[in-house]
Amino acid sequence: MPLGEAIHKQTAKEMIRDKIVSMIASGILQVGDELPSERELATMLMVSRETVRGAVQRLAGEGIVQVSQGARTRIANVNVEVDTQRIGVTNPTSINGYALQEVHAARLLVETAVVADAANNLSAEDIGRLEDSITAQEAACDDPVRFLICDREFHLTIYYASSNKLLADFVVDLYTYLLDHRRIAMGKPGAIAKSLEDHRFIVNALKMRNPEAVSAAFAKHILRIRDTTREIDETGKETNHATAHEAKNGSPDSNRENA
Repeated sequence: MPLGEAIHKQTAKEMIRDKIVSMIASGILQVGDELPSERELATMLMVSRETVRGAVQRLAGEGIVQVSQGARTRIANVNVEVDTQRIGVTNPTSINGYALQEVHAARLLVETAVVADAANNLSAEDIGRLEDSITAQEAACDDPVRFLICDREFHLTIYYASSNKLLADFVVDLYTYLLDHRRIAMGKPGAIAKSLEDHRFIVNALKMRNPEAVSAAFAKHILRIRDTTREIDETGKETNHATAHEAKNGSPDSNRENA
């Protein structure tokens, strides 16, 4: 069956279920994380509360989330076949196998072209969704996980306005690169505010239907993502560049002693 036909036959609840699973597979959501409320999640994912409720009930039946009376729904299991969970055209394990600089170069080359194309294709409804997303992002400024849920929808809304769905799928893969690291990076003071500022510039450029401005705004945003991701080392901890430099070249005190 052609992929397009399969997508069209998905119900809204199945699509939201798959989005949540994708966020688990890519590292945005982890075991023990609380999901936003039905109302919040509906706003973030731009669907009805009934749709969210149905998706969460299905995830609960699969043992992926735990629903408790009077408490927030929590992620209970991240064993969602990460190796086979398709994100765009591949899976998180595959895309995370590439070097940061390679992914950054690919994003600059492909993503900026995709979003420039999207600038000419976004509908008024899409623009409205992006503006609603900005509002939801502002409400999530103190929570990296909630912000990244909004962030993902924001980016995907733009990517899939492109006229080339294959390239859009590929860019989604690039977006998911080391999201577990980005989750840590977004917890740093001011990181969410800077990303939100980038998003506002992007929306303004899209409203002007200016492909060059959209491409430039995304290039700046991609550079910021590269830099904040690079500050998180392979163990998932923030790299202290000063400490690393001293370890390599000797501390200031030891240098004085050896002088």
